Amino acid sequence: MTMRDAAPPAPIVLTQKRVWLIFSALIAGMFLAGLDQTIVGTAMPTIVGHLGGVSHMAWTATSYLLATTIVMPIYGKFGDMFGRRWLFLFAIAVFTAASIGAALSTGFWEFVVFRGLQGVGGGGLMILAQAIIADIVPAKDRGKYMAPMGAIFGVTSVAGPLLGGLFADHLGWQWCFWINVPVGLIALGIASRYLTIPTHRPATRPDYLGALLMSAGTTLLILITDWGGKQYAWGSAAILSMVAAFVIVVALFVAVEARAQEPMLPLWLFRNRTFVLTSAIGLIVGLTMFAALAFLPTYLQMATGASASVSGLLLIPMMVGLMLTLTASMAVITKTGRYRIFPPIGALLMIAGMLWMTQLTAHTTMWVVSAQLFVIGAGLGLIMQIIVLVVQNAVRPDQIGTATSANNYFREMGGAIGVAIFGSIFTTRLTSGLTDVFKTHWQEALGAHLSAGGLVPAVVKHLPADLHDAIVDAYAHALIPGFWYIIPGAVLAFVLSLFIPQMALSDEAGMVARGEAVLEERDEPDAPAGGSEADPELVRGH
Repeated sequence: MTMRDAAPPAPIVLTQKRVWLIFSALIAGMFLAGLDQTIVGTAMPTIVGHLGGVSHMAWTATSYLLATTIVMPIYGKFGDMFGRRWLFLFAIAVFTAASIGAALSTGFWEFVVFRGLQGVGGGGLMILAQAIIADIVPAKDRGKYMAPMGAIFGVTSVAGPLLGGLFADHLGWQWCFWINVPVGLIALGIASRYLTIPTHRPATRPDYLGALLMSAGTTLLILITDWGGKQYAWGSAAILSMVAAFVIVVALFVAVEARAQEPMLPLWLFRNRTFVLTSAIGLIVGLTMFAALAFLPTYLQMATGASASVSGLLLIPMMVGLMLTLTASMAVITKTGRYRIFPPIGALLMIAGMLWMTQLTAHTTMWVVSAQLFVIGAGLGLIMQIIVLVVQNAVRPDQIGTATSANNYFREMGGAIGVAIFGSIFTTRLTSGLTDVFKTHWQEALGAHLSAGGLVPAVVKHLPADLHDAIVDAYAHALIPGFWYIIPGAVLAFVLSLFIPQMALSDEAGMVARGEAVLEERDEPDAPAGGSEADPELVRGH
C-alpha cells in the first residue's frame, strides 16, 4: 500500500478514566504556575539581600510577568496550529528546569534570567491547561473541571505568601523553587504518559512577524506601566518615547494581522460579539482584581500588625468567596446550560464590595474587612472562569487556544494597567498622608524613635493609640480613592455582561468536533508510556 492509499489515523477514543488522569497533570501544572506568582513576594527581600540586587528588586517581578504575558498568545496560537501535547510537556520542562536554575543562582541577574524562563513555562501551563480541557471535554460538561482550575488561583494566592515567608525564615529562600521540582516531575510523568492528544502539521507558516510585534507591544506596555511614576515620571522623555513606540507597534501589528494567512490574533475574532464582550470584561476584571490584590495586603498588615509571611492569610475570606461562587455557578451551568445570569451578578457583587471598602478607617474591625473581601471574592468567582468557558464555546474548535489565550492576555494587560494606576494614586496619597501624620504627631513619633522609613507592621502595632490610628488612617485614605477610580470599570463590566448572548453549550469536545476523537464510555487499560497522536486511546466520558 502506498502512502497515498494509507488510511487516515484512527480517531482517538476518550474515556473518563483517562480524562481524570490528564486533568491531574493539568491541575499540577496550573498549581505550579499559580504558586510561583505569589510565593516569591514575601521571600523577595531575603532573596535580593543574599544576591545583592536590592536596588533592582523590581526586575524579579517584571521579568516573570513580562515573559508570562508575552508567551500566552504564542502558546495559544501554536497549540491550535501544531497541537498542545508537546507544548505542554515543553512548558512543564522549562518551568521545572528554570526552578532549579533559580534555586542554584549565585548572582542577582542570573536569578532574574531564570525567573523570566519560569515565566516562559508558567504562561504555557496556564493557557494550555484551559485549552486542553476544551479539547477533551464538551462545553456542557466542562464546568466541573473548570471550577477546580479556578479554585487553584484562590489556594495559591493564600498558600504562596505563607510558604514564601516560612521558607525564607526557616528553610532558606531556595525552597521557594525547590518545591516546584517534585510537582513538576510528577506532572511531566503523568502528562507524557496519558496526554495522548493529536499533533498537527499546518499547511501555512506561523505568523512570526505578528508574534514579534505582539511581543514588542506587550513589552512596551508592561514597562510603561511598571516604570511610569517610579523609575521615570509619567511626563518624562523615556515614558513618552515608549508610549509613542507602543502606538506605532500596535498600528503595525494590526496591519500585519490583516494580511497574515494564519494571524496570531485573527482580526475577524473582533467581529464575534461574545469574544469582544468577554475580552473587555476580562481586561476590566484584571484591572480591578490585580489592583486590589496588590495593595490590600499592605493596608491589612498595618491595620493588624501581621507580618508579611502571614499577610496572605488575611485574604482567605476573599478566596473562600471566590471558590464558593465559582463551584456553585459551574454546578448550575453543568446542570442547566445557563450561564448568562452569573457575570452580571458577579459584577454587582464586586461593585458592592468595593463601595463597602471605601468606608475603611482605623476602627474598622477585621470581621467587617473579612466580609468586604468575601463579597469581592464572590463576585470574582462568578466571572473569571465563566467568561473563559463562554468564549471557548463561541469560537470554532480550531480557534479554542487562540480565544483562551486572548482572554487571559487581556486580563493580564488589565492587571498591569490597574496596578500602575492604583499604585500611583496609593503612593502619592500615602506619602502626603504620612507627612501630615508626622507633622501632627511629631512628639509621639519622636518619643517612639519612629521615622517614615521605619514603618513596619510589628512596630506600628505597639505605637500609642493616637499615632497608631493616624498611620492606619493614612493607609486607608490612600487606598480608598483607588477604589473610587476602579469602581466605574466594574460598572462598565456589569453593563457589558448584560449583552453576553446565551448560546447552547456544545455537546462535543474540541477534538471530537475536529474529527480527531470519538466519545466512548468503557473501562480502558492504561496506555503505554510515551503515547502520541497515533495512539488510539484517549477518551472522554460523561
